Amino acid sequence: MAMRGLSPEGVALIQAFEGCHQRDGEVFIPYVCPGGVLTIGWGHTNAHGRSVDPSARWTQTDCDAALVEDLAHVGDQVVRLVRVPLTGGQYEALVSFAFNCGVGSLSQSTLLKKLNAGDYAGAALEFHRWTRARGTIMPGLVRRRAAEALRFQEIPDLDYDGRPDPPMSMPQAVSD
Repeated sequence: MAMRGLSPEGVALIQAFEGCHQRDGEVFIPYVCPGGVLTIGWGHTNAHGRSVDPSARWTQTDCDAALVEDLAHVGDQVVRLVRVPLTGGQYEALVSFAFNCGVGSLSQSTLLKKLNAGDYAGAALEFHRWTRARGTIMPGLVRRRAAEALRFQEIPDLDYDGRPDPPMSMPQAVSD
């Protein structure tokens, strides 16, 4: 699923951490995330767009449409906040971060301050500071922030485990 301004890899990064919760294999139901926020589908909350309450029942189409809307909104806010040039991977990492932590958190973050000062390396290190939900370090957030930091640095992590993928080995030359 391609999104405005996001590559398939950028969308896959977000979807890897924002799984839909289903009932009966067809219907998606709301849940309360570890941060205590009512959520449905691909991480949709009542922050903007479609409203959701505990009785909501969505189809896959509803979930996918909300993700498109949510990422467009978050992407627009990232563009508004960032004052330096970004690569595709940097933009996607910031959209993933803001989608998860909130645009307000990004706007007040040291990550954004360092980035807007042109300190890209320092900004990349700031992702790792955002691994808590309600004061508790969450292993999923540790992994997500590591994967976002790698994406920000354009370092491949295709399985989103927060560790760089091993370099592709080159075939050995055959000698006569």
